[in-house]
Amino acid sequence: MIILKILSFLLIASLMISCAETTKTAEEAQTTVEEEISEPTNKVVLSSEIKWEKLNPARGDKSPQAGTIWGDREGEVATGFLTKFVDGFSSPPHIHNVTYRAMVIKGLIHNEDPEAENMWMPAGSFWTQPVGEPHITSAKGEENIAYVEIDSGPYLVNPLEEAFDNGERPINIDKSNLVWLDASKTKIIVEGKSTKNIAVAFLWENKEVTGNLIKLPANFTREIISDGNQYHAVMIN
Repeated sequence: MIILKILSFLLIASLMISCAETTKTAEEAQTTVEEEISEPTNKVVLSSEIKWEKLNPARGDKSPQAGTIWGDREGEVATGFLTKFVDGFSSPPHIHNVTYRAMVIKGLIHNEDPEAENMWMPAGSFWTQPVGEPHITSAKGEENIAYVEIDSGPYLVNPLEEAFDNGERPINIDKSNLVWLDASKTKIIVEGKSTKNIAVAFLWENKEVTGNLIKLPANFTREIISDGNQYHAVMIN
């Protein structure tokens, strides 16, 4: 199966997140985590437990659906949420008040400049949308779902008249262009007999925060260890 591992940086609490250092053993890394987190909280949210709401209430029934996984879309904290689009959905040109990162989980998504031709990204594809940058989002498929992540909120949809250029540029990466690294190419994977079919694709890095895709084989039984204070993972398939 393929798992999307999103590591998020909570600026308010100044929490540092990173992958387990390869110079440490698994036991040493786990000990470090337990020492730093006096009251660890582990939570698993099933897709059936997601509460769906209108992503942009101003559009009424034409709005995509949004289901918050962690954080608060209406607050000022880092947040991860799912977005669901109907087949044939296409937004009017608009901007956002924050930069976001996104991953296609199901269906086909197009996210680009309003004048660009459709570039349909399948499940496993990744894109970023800079704050203030005009764009449209479209979807094609029986069921279309994307994972969206912001470093701070609230997440708002603003009119095109408020567009501005902050120097960032959008990124669209089709899943066929991802570069997968196995244990022989990256130290993130501790090499062993059971790591033969494990691979990592590096998506983004912001200061001490990173987001990666991790590909795991069936019947995977090893541990995924983070020696940071926060770790978020979203299953794609």
